[in-house]
Amino acid sequence: MLPAAEARMLRELAEDALVLDVGGWAAPFNRATHMIDAMPYETRGALGHSFGGPAERFSRETWVQRDVCDREPWPYPDDHFDFVLCVTTLEDVRDPIWVCSEMSRVARAGYVEVPAMELELSWDVPIGGGPYLGHAHHRWLCDLIDGELVFAHKPHSIHSDWRVRVTTTRNASMTVEEQLIGHFWKGAIPARERLFIVTSPHDELIDRVRRRFPPTRRELALKTVRERVRDRAASLAQPAREALARALGG
Repeated sequence: MLPAAEARMLRELAEDALVLDVGGWAAPFNRATHMIDAMPYETRGALGHSFGGPAERFSRETWVQRDVCDREPWPYPDDHFDFVLCVTTLEDVRDPIWVCSEMSRVARAGYVEVPAMELELSWDVPIGGGPYLGHAHHRWLCDLIDGELVFAHKPHSIHSDWRVRVTTTRNASMTVEEQLIGHFWKGAIPARERLFIVTSPHDELIDRVRRRFPPTRRELALKTVRERVRDRAASLAQPAREALARALGG
C-alpha cells in the first residue's frame, strides 16, 4: 500500500466509521471493521504484515469468506459502509468490473490501488516474479484514465516481446509511487474493460515503455540483433520439432 494513502485513511477516517477491506487477506488493513475475501479468517496475513495500525478492528464475525466475483450481491445493504478499500487485488480477479460496481453500491467512498503499467511490464519483478513480465497470477493490465479504471487482458504474447519489457535495472529506478496507481473516490468508482479483438496492445505498450524509458541506439541495435538470432534459431529448429511430432504420432 502506498504510504501516503495509508496515512491519509488513518487521518481522515472517523473513529466510528464502518470500513470494508475487499481482498485484503494477504496483508489486511487493520483499521477495517469488515473484510470480504475468498480466503478464511484463520489464514490471514500471508505476506507477514498488515497495514492500517497495529490492532485489528475486524473479527472472525465480520469476516465474510466468499468469491467476490460470483455475480451475487455482497451481503451488505446499499451505502452500508463509510469507506471501502481494495488494494492490489483487482488485477488478480476474473471480474474487476463487478467488484468495482459492488464497492460503489455498498460504500459511499473508497480507495483502490493497482499496479502501474510499467510495473506490470517489468521483467522478473523483485518480489514474487520470474522470467516473465509482472506477476504470473495477474490477469489484467490496469490504467486510470480521467478517474475511470480501465482493464485490458494481459496477453501471454507480451512475455517474449523485448520491446514492451521494463528491465530489472529500470524497474529498480522507479519509486513506489511510480509502481502503483492509487485513487480515492466518492459516490462511485467507474470501471470498464478495454477490448482488443482484432488489434493488439503491443504497439501501445511499446510506445508507453519507450516514452518512460527512452532506449539508446546501442540498446535498440543489440536487442534487434538478439531478436533476429532467436527467430533464426527457432526457424532452424522447426523441421526437427515437426519430425519429432510425426514420430510420436502427433
